Amino acid sequence: MTAMRRLDSAQPGFDARLDELLAFEAAQDPQVDATVAAILADVKVRGDAAVLEYTQRFDRVAAQSLTELEVPRAERERALKQLPAAQREALTAAAERVRTYHEKQRAQSWRYVDADGNELGQQVTALDRIGLYVPGGKAAYPSSVMMNALPARVAGVREIIMVVPAPGGEKNELVLAAAALCGVDRVFTIGGAQAVAALAYGTASIPQVDKIVGPGNAYVAAAKRRVFGVVGIDMVAGPSEILVVCDGRTDADWIAMDLFSQAEHDELAQAILLTPDAGFIDAVAQSMERQLRDMPRREVIKASLTGRGALIRVRDLDEACSIVNRIAPEHLELSVENPQALLPKIRHAGAIFMGRYASEALGDYCAGPNHVLPTSRTARFSSPLGVYDFQKRSSVIRVSREGAAKLGKIAAELAYGEGLPAHAKSAEYRMK
Repeated sequence: MTAMRRLDSAQPGFDARLDELLAFEAAQDPQVDATVAAILADVKVRGDAAVLEYTQRFDRVAAQSLTELEVPRAERERALKQLPAAQREALTAAAERVRTYHEKQRAQSWRYVDADGNELGQQVTALDRIGLYVPGGKAAYPSSVMMNALPARVAGVREIIMVVPAPGGEKNELVLAAAALCGVDRVFTIGGAQAVAALAYGTASIPQVDKIVGPGNAYVAAAKRRVFGVVGIDMVAGPSEILVVCDGRTDADWIAMDLFSQAEHDELAQAILLTPDAGFIDAVAQSMERQLRDMPRREVIKASLTGRGALIRVRDLDEACSIVNRIAPEHLELSVENPQALLPKIRHAGAIFMGRYASEALGDYCAGPNHVLPTSRTARFSSPLGVYDFQKRSSVIRVSREGAAKLGKIAAELAYGEGLPAHAKSAEYRMK
């Protein structure tokens, strides 16, 4: 394969070269955005009829109504029951681990009473209904079903509506089985911007949701951007990323394959290695050259690694941590002897994999934490998907007679200062 980019933090111009490596043009394609805007507007006006027409056109489906595109619960349960035993057991074990982890995230309502007898607090409630977008077509992602549906269920969401395209009418049994296992309420075999529009605006057949979660292609991402505000969204994700920090003492084949594990997603995925050991960089490069030949997705991996990947020599592990915080990666592997010593130095990362045995792939499927993570440096200010994304908080305020007199004086003074006398008098009435 073409030589992967190599950088050295001690060389002049390193900062500029790193900035160039991290640069990613995330601007929306104007043509994609225009197409999506038209689809959203059409679905908003014509509802079921528009969704059906776009599904017939883009997914080559002959259905004559959206009712035909809803997958009955019995069919989903049958898909789960008929999975090969090993596959069903793996899916069930992964779901249980994901559920157990997320149960620890559930927030609780709380209240306290102050010295004047005022009761203040926060009431935590779940969203009523969410929409879950699951990619279909070339690839099928039962793990996406688990990582989105299970936190919603743990949060107490009342209804989960799943949409998944089925080009040519072909449904993925593993995805349907995951929907049954995770308690998804309704499943429609529709996709693209038209599915996002149906969830956001509601149609005769598909109820409007409060929030849309789940990954998709450029059209789905553009649609989610546009409907935000009408409904909530999880995030608009960029290409997948992995950053490995290694002390040079992990098996080079392991690290090479860890880099491959993200590079195989698509040509824009980013895989980077940071190590103080120049010899280890050579070993990893040689391993990648050798192992690439056996990879079914070798052309995608090659394009990703040569286009956006890098092998970077750093002065020491402390400097590696500083660069980690600058990159703010989606996935971070601390493949070192004592990862616990480095952890306090890491401020920005979506998921942190500790030690030589914690491969990122385990996090994708069954470790327990969510694999929906911030990309494109957004880990600087955002977090993995979790139960908290399906809960909302309401402030609770009960004021005593004594409290009204005391707080009213403060509020009125501030309200007059802001030129809002009605606010002031509303507070003053209750001081009497």
